[in-house]
Amino acid sequence: MRSRLLELSRFLSVGAVAFVVDLGLFNALRFGPGRLLEDKPLTAKIISVAVATLVSWLGNRHWTFSQHRTTHRGRELTLYAAINVLGVFIGIGTLAFTHYVLNLRTPLEDNISTVLGIVLGTIVRYVGYKKLVFTTRTPASEAPAPARDVQAAPRPAVGLGDGDVGPQA
Repeated sequence: MRSRLLELSRFLSVGAVAFVVDLGLFNALRFGPGRLLEDKPLTAKIISVAVATLVSWLGNRHWTFSQHRTTHRGRELTLYAAINVLGVFIGIGTLAFTHYVLNLRTPLEDNISTVLGIVLGTIVRYVGYKKLVFTTRTPASEAPAPARDVQAAPRPAVGLGDGDVGPQA
């Protein structure tokens, strides 16, 4: 239970950093200096999510789930990317729905939609990472040592000259 809480707190910490990167970059692109993507909220969101995903990959791979990494890095990366694409679609979907269908277009409304998408995407990502990506059950550093057959091990002979007194009864 304690290790699960530690893992969850690390995941949420990494997520908080990725959240700040995502929301901050989204707002900088839309409403910051030069308003580069003011009229393109989805493009701004795709860019901000891509950068935030890179941040979360690094944090989750090397901190949150570092003890549960598998030896199949290519498989991990592919599944990680697929789960993140699903999370991105959730985030973009909530923004597209509120912005274009519900016609909620103020900066506050776009940000509320973005936060909702991030929350829903975070839930999907955590479950996906645990179930599909970082699947090693026992950390390598805590894996039990292979059992040895102690009966088959030879016993030292009596009087080898290095302090051995031989087998004891």
